[in-house]
Amino acid sequence: MKINKEGYRIILCSGAVCLLLWLLIYYLIDSRDSISLLGVSTLLLVLFWFFIVAFFREPRRVRIHDADLVFAPCDGRVVVTEVVTEDEYLKREMLQISIFMSITNVHMNWVPVGGEVTYYKYHPGRFLVAWHPKSSTENERTTTVVKTPSGCEVLFRQVAGLIARRIVSYMKVGHTVEQNSVCGFIKFGSRIDVLVPKESELLVEIGDPTVGSQTPIARLKRCDN
Repeated sequence: MKINKEGYRIILCSGAVCLLLWLLIYYLIDSRDSISLLGVSTLLLVLFWFFIVAFFREPRRVRIHDADLVFAPCDGRVVVTEVVTEDEYLKREMLQISIFMSITNVHMNWVPVGGEVTYYKYHPGRFLVAWHPKSSTENERTTTVVKTPSGCEVLFRQVAGLIARRIVSYMKVGHTVEQNSVCGFIKFGSRIDVLVPKESELLVEIGDPTVGSQTPIARLKRCDN
């Protein structure tokens, strides 16, 4: 299993903490209960550490290229499909598709469309639960806009949640990005909003599961931006 580079420090630190806790338990427990208590403690600490390692797993996926499609930027489940007014950059109505990631999902993020990064901004903010309606505008988040070769502008936001406290983005304005290339990472549960032109064809429904870089979520119409 390949591990994403964003997890190296956390995995090492959590492993060290688990080892220290095990040593503390080993030296403090009563000898009469040592075998059972030490065995249970070892099992729990090992399971916890393996959970941390698994959270940062990096799956191997086929990179799909289709300029007409918008792909899911993350693993998770669709929680929002609605037309909204985007006020930060595009200043127009867009079709929003939001995907919630639980702590058991892979938390790598992929670029939903290929093209030029025309806008990027990091916003500090709160840590409301990721499915809260105000999380898209009040939580810590990043906003990225990619303009496709056909002229369509697609905006996507990495949104922190109640547990997620670190958003990593590799996006830079002026860079050309390939569709379904890795764009970042969100640590420990969150969501991503994808905003496409409202004329786009919606390909998912609320409750549908998504696989990052593999599940098409919308089909772009001709853009006149």
